[in-house]
Amino acid sequence: MVMHGGVIFLLALILGLAIGIGIGIIVRKKLVESRIGEAKKDASGIIEEAKNRSQQLIKEAELQARDRLYQATQQIEKELAERRKEIQNFERRLVSKEEGLERKFQTLERKEEDFERREREFRKREERLKEMEDNLSRLVEEERRKLEEISGMTREDARATLLSKVEEEARGEAGKVLKRIEEEARSEAEKKAKEIIALAIQRYAGDYVSERTVSVVSLPNEEMKGRIIGREGRNIRAIESITGIDIIVDDTPEAVILSGHNPVRREIAKISLERLIADGRIHPARIEEVVSKVEEEVEKNIQEAGERAVFDTGLHGIHPELQKLIGRLKFRTSYAQNVYSHSLEVSFICGIMASELNLPTKLARRAGLLHDIGKAVDHEVEGSHAQIGGELAKKYGENPLIVAAITQHHEDRPESLLAILVQAADTLSAARPGARKEMYETYIKRLEDLERIAKSFKGVEKAYALQAGRELRVIVESSFVDDGEATLLSRDIAKKIEKELTYPGQIKVTVIRETRAVNYAR
Repeated sequence: MVMHGGVIFLLALILGLAIGIGIGIIVRKKLVESRIGEAKKDASGIIEEAKNRSQQLIKEAELQARDRLYQATQQIEKELAERRKEIQNFERRLVSKEEGLERKFQTLERKEEDFERREREFRKREERLKEMEDNLSRLVEEERRKLEEISGMTREDARATLLSKVEEEARGEAGKVLKRIEEEARSEAEKKAKEIIALAIQRYAGDYVSERTVSVVSLPNEEMKGRIIGREGRNIRAIESITGIDIIVDDTPEAVILSGHNPVRREIAKISLERLIADGRIHPARIEEVVSKVEEEVEKNIQEAGERAVFDTGLHGIHPELQKLIGRLKFRTSYAQNVYSHSLEVSFICGIMASELNLPTKLARRAGLLHDIGKAVDHEVEGSHAQIGGELAKKYGENPLIVAAITQHHEDRPESLLAILVQAADTLSAARPGARKEMYETYIKRLEDLERIAKSFKGVEKAYALQAGRELRVIVESSFVDDGEATLLSRDIAKKIEKELTYPGQIKVTVIRETRAVNYAR
């Protein structure tokens, strides 16, 4: 019974659930249908609103299109108006140019007519002038014949006579002008000579200083430069203060330069520095010690050199101070020629020439040995070395003839035969090939300048500088230069060399012109 009741309850429960589910489904269906209806209404509203909006947009687009069309139309009309205006301006310019061309054409026509008229007038004048010229030539010929008949001279004779008179007058005038030029030249000669000498001194000053006041000391390595300078420069200052010579330490590889006008002091500094480098101990105390020893040795060498020169020349009675000065010449050079050796050469040459002339041989040798004695102290005493030497010789009791020879050995007109002998021997010793040397660069430059000057003239084929620049040989083309022109060419080249170059002595210019005729026998 109880079981039967439970089944009934379960069935009632299932039935209730089924009814509830059915009612829920119906209610949900109603809700869905209601929502679908509302959605359809909303969709209809949206579609209607979209239609209205699209119509509004279409109307706005039509308005904008009309506005743009209007603006475009206005712009086109504006551009067309501007183009019309430009065309009108262009047409006006064309019309103006056409009128201008028309006026120019009319002007040209008038000028052409005027030119033709003037040409006709010129032709007529030319014809009249030709007639007048013919008449004048006829009259001149008649007058010439009459003059020849009256004077009894032909035209050639009259011309020769006239030329002779003109030549005589010209010679007279030329003589007057030449005399006036010579007088003016004499008045200006001294001033001009001084200017030339001053210019030459100025041009050669640099070469003189670099060649005659500098000595070079080689170094074993570059580190030695630092040791020579020393800490804070104390070593180099000590050397310079003790020797009186400037020491230049520059970029020259493995070398230092000694600079000073006193050749003896420069030699002392050179020997001292070489010994310090060899010893390796370089400090102020050692420097002072070495320089002191070197000074004693150099003074001893100077004394021995002077005594040896006196002994070699066979002279006696020369004052010891003069002997010492002769020894100092061992450290003096002139154009790289040692003055000590030069003095010995001059002494021997003077003696030989004096013996040939039956003059006192020893007196001549003595004058030759002492002629450059002034160069031993010319860096310390004011004046030329000849004047200084004469004063020294007089001071130490030399013969007045020797004093005069020393003083005058560079003058143009020496007063005694002894002075002339000394002058000649001095020139022979100095002019001997290889005796004197120039700086290599200066020497090469002078040779190049000589050849350049010669080749600058027309007709010159080749040019050679010979005998260390003392002679210039110029080979010319025979087809361009004849014999007369060769003489003029040599003179012109010499004049240009005198004008552009500075050189010792004289330069011989030789122009060579050669004509060759060659044929072959077959």
